[in-house]
Amino acid sequence: MTTPPTILLADDDRSIRTVLTHALGRAGYQVRSTGSAAMLWRWVEEGEGDLVITDVVMPDENGLDLIPRIKRIRPDLRVIVMSAQSTLITAVKATQRGAFEYLAKPFDLKVLLATVERALAAPPEGVQARAQDEGARAENPAERLPLIGRSPAMQEIYRAVARLTTTDLTVMITGESGSGKELVARALHDFGTRRPGPFVAVNMAAIPRELIESELFGHERGAFTGATQRATGRFEQAASGTLFLDEIGDMPPEAQTRLLRVLQQGEFTTVGGRTPVRADARIIAATHRDLRHLIRQGLFREDLFYRLNVVPIRLPPLRERAEDIDDLARHFLARAAPPRTMPKALDWAALDRLRSYRWPGNVRELENLMRRLAVLYPQETIGADTIEAELAEAAAQAPLPLAAAEAGSLSEAIERHLRGYFAAHRNGLPPAGLYDRVLAELERPLIEITLGATRGNQLRAAALLGLNRNTLRKKIRDLDIAGGRGSA
Repeated sequence: MTTPPTILLADDDRSIRTVLTHALGRAGYQVRSTGSAAMLWRWVEEGEGDLVITDVVMPDENGLDLIPRIKRIRPDLRVIVMSAQSTLITAVKATQRGAFEYLAKPFDLKVLLATVERALAAPPEGVQARAQDEGARAENPAERLPLIGRSPAMQEIYRAVARLTTTDLTVMITGESGSGKELVARALHDFGTRRPGPFVAVNMAAIPRELIESELFGHERGAFTGATQRATGRFEQAASGTLFLDEIGDMPPEAQTRLLRVLQQGEFTTVGGRTPVRADARIIAATHRDLRHLIRQGLFREDLFYRLNVVPIRLPPLRERAEDIDDLARHFLARAAPPRTMPKALDWAALDRLRSYRWPGNVRELENLMRRLAVLYPQETIGADTIEAELAEAAAQAPLPLAAAEAGSLSEAIERHLRGYFAAHRNGLPPAGLYDRVLAELERPLIEITLGATRGNQLRAAALLGLNRNTLRKKIRDLDIAGGRGSA
């Protein structure tokens, strides 16, 4: 009869040890548990155990510090790290020191059991170079939080970043404007093998089309009118480091062709130059646009998309991780506090209002709000009334959804919907009255969302929509929408 695998479990919380011991025992594993890092190390030294599950914070030693020592004497012994310190830095340290997986507390027991099964079934690792320096690389840069959030969505981002720090793979980051795409790119650089080199960011949407190739690849003297001397491009400036191509969807076709050639051949020539220059930069691209839709429109090269989309990372909008708003708000308030003053606080009602807001501007909008609160208001504790007034003012000044950054996403969604509507009819022609039906489909969510943002205040909603209040009331009746509470 085969002896079941033995799992060494270390956590200073007795209740967690009890729950995990029972769960692992029911799954057929033998378990030895302890609340001491010293006892865990003793078992490892004596050759016990087929797998280690350890917490990070223990009374006698940090669990992360044990991993390189474990790897040195037993390189094939897998280590699963669990931690209530659910930050990017913890995930990166765990990965770089040789952990098989990092799990943020609280976690689903099914996830733990599946991870244990994968760890025991994985082939031998051998000695891992990344653990040999005892994680020194993870100690720098300084302990700071480039990304904040304990939500499951952010934990997935942390794990992805941690796994990518030891590679040079090209990464494509997608997400709405203001969601923090450049922060993810910087984290990939700051915690990766390219950290000693420069981080060079270039926004494709901010450069005139006729200057993009010169901006990226540089130019020789006399290459064009006004080129009085040789200029280095962003690729050369980012040598041995990271080149972050933001808003890649706005790159013109001719520049896309040159970028594709660089990715394929690993070298480029300056504008007006003939001598190839080696491209020695890791590429990270980002966009808020739907590149697949741009490909269908003939505006983005499909072959370039697949060259850039080696590892896709989707950054969720703030409304999909509302549980992170408390931590983000406090962080931004503390950062915006004037020198030698205590950061302002938010009462529970204010935090509740922040969590219920949809944040069309994402994290950037939240940060701007906290900056205003830190500077413009004298009270030490901010209440819901202040938040409500600020959000109403921001909504009144916000551009229409079809403006600038949001124009593509909304129009593309409408186009997809209408094409699907026509395709559903065999002769390509839906029933008459399409115009009114489409307008009704647009009006309903627009009015419902506006009423939700104003907490049912029809007077304020009418002002935001630019409608007469009586007109809004009629539309509410005609569309059978819950009408709210009337005037302020």
